[in-house]
Amino acid sequence: MKFGMRKPSLKKRIAARTSLKRQIVHRAGLKMPRGWGWLRDPKKYAYNQVYRRATFDVFALIKKLFR
Repeated sequence: MKFGMRKPSLKKRIAARTSLKRQIVHRAGLKMPRGWGWLRDPKKYAYNQVYRRATFDVFALIKKLFR
């Protein structure tokens, strides 16, 4: 598990938006409502909840500074 600042990766951002799995799920209409990730994959959901609280995003920090 990582703690602290996340390293931004442009390559991973683009890959997440253009993945084949994402396209299939969205086009097939299998998209889950927000907040229902625990139903699809509980282990991944728990990991993501801890990760989200233990790290912070550089871009979100910059966004808060310039509001």
